[in-house]
Amino acid sequence: MPVSPAKKPSRIQIRNRRKIMEAALDEFSQNGFRGATLDRIAEAAGMSKPNLIYYFDSKEAIHVALLNALMTEWLDPLREMNPEGEPMEEILGYVRRKMEMSRQYPRESRLFATEIIQGAPRMLPHLQSDLKPLFDEKCALIAGWMESGKLARQDPQQLIMSIWALTQHFADFDTQVRVLVPDEEPGWAAANAHVETVFRKILAPEG
Repeated sequence: MPVSPAKKPSRIQIRNRRKIMEAALDEFSQNGFRGATLDRIAEAAGMSKPNLIYYFDSKEAIHVALLNALMTEWLDPLREMNPEGEPMEEILGYVRRKMEMSRQYPRESRLFATEIIQGAPRMLPHLQSDLKPLFDEKCALIAGWMESGKLARQDPQQLIMSIWALTQHFADFDTQVRVLVPDEEPGWAAANAHVETVFRKILAPEG
């Protein structure tokens, strides 16, 4: 017996799912998984809790959907590092992309950080199957550039993790950054220039 094709969601269904995901992103990034509630997500999305459950049957289902979407976006800047490019510019290009993500997506960064701090109970399979192979691939690429004398020698793993630590600080500590540097546009220009200078100096080969 032929299987009927899956029915495409309507525009209203797509819109409602987006509203739920947007509301949930605020809720989870502010309160973490344990502190978040379906009631507050439904209220922020402008719908009843039973209506929300029509789209997602649990808080965990929404959280997993957010994390799955986030993991794809989070890895794209690292994937873009081109083996055929000029090594210094490829690394600095990655730094710039990470800084821009911190500026544009602070909630997503905090959601990711909170999940990791809690032991990655819902994201661990993605870390193992998606992030680890990509991380190893780019570490090998960077190690090759260092071996050829195009970059200063150092531990590629620690280099990438240092890039994460420095760039994601501006998202994960967004509230603190805004208090300390309230003038946003000049503050971001200075942050980008400073971070790029840091990595340019430590990556420049001697001579």
